[in-house]
Amino acid sequence: MSSSPVDALQAHVPHDGTDAEARPVFATEARILGLPASVWPRILAPLVIGVLALGLWEFLVRWREIPPYILPGPLLVGQTLIADWATLSASLWITLRITFLALAAAIIVGVTLAVLFTQSKWLEMSLLPYAVILQVTPIVAIAPLIIIWAGDINLSLLICAWIVAFFPILSNTILGLNSADHNLVNLFQLYGATRWQTMRYLKLPAALPYFLAGLKISGGLALIGAVVAEFVAGTGGSASGLAYRILEAGYQLKIPRVFAALIMISLSGIAIFLATSWISHVLLRRWHESALKREN
Repeated sequence: MSSSPVDALQAHVPHDGTDAEARPVFATEARILGLPASVWPRILAPLVIGVLALGLWEFLVRWREIPPYILPGPLLVGQTLIADWATLSASLWITLRITFLALAAAIIVGVTLAVLFTQSKWLEMSLLPYAVILQVTPIVAIAPLIIIWAGDINLSLLICAWIVAFFPILSNTILGLNSADHNLVNLFQLYGATRWQTMRYLKLPAALPYFLAGLKISGGLALIGAVVAEFVAGTGGSASGLAYRILEAGYQLKIPRVFAALIMISLSGIAIFLATSWISHVLLRRWHESALKREN
């Protein structure tokens, strides 16, 4: 008598305490200092290149006897970074505060507008072109006007950084919301789901990878927008962020301090990118194909 497919499957499933040898054994990857062995080449390769580049830079500066007010060596820049840490770190915190506030505002406004645009095509056709205009307009050109109109230096810096950061989140989230499987959308409609139920349970989860991709871009753009706005405001001595310290050091020919401030900005941008990448990995690693491929 033939058995059903369910019985056949149950016959091959080992029970607790029985057929232990039949259970599959999966090879585990070796770990070094808590990290998988395959991760270390990705860490060591750029570090080696960076060390070699810094060594070559220091060698050329000493060999050609380049004055520090033209091009300081890495060792002098590091010494300046340590010596001026109190001043530069305080200015960095001001710049990062503007950056994170602008990024938070970009997330709120960008996601809200994306949801509204996908709910109303007329609203999207009416307002999206103005968002594109803000994106393509050079922030350097409109920053002086924003500073004059806002009346408050911190608010004007926040607006400038927000203008630069919000469009990638808006455009990526719109793309994600419109990329939901149409067959599933029809299934939701067949079962009588409302538009907001479809949005909550189908379109928003489908748009999450797109939103996180836009977040990675906007994180760096918010920092760039804050620094550019501080450069414009700093010409009048009104700002005290890290960009103003760069201008101040440049006027005084303290070029090692300029390089130290640039290193702090670069490291901050890298930290923001790594943080947003980690958030994306945590939210997508259990279900999205892009994160699952990295897991294997």
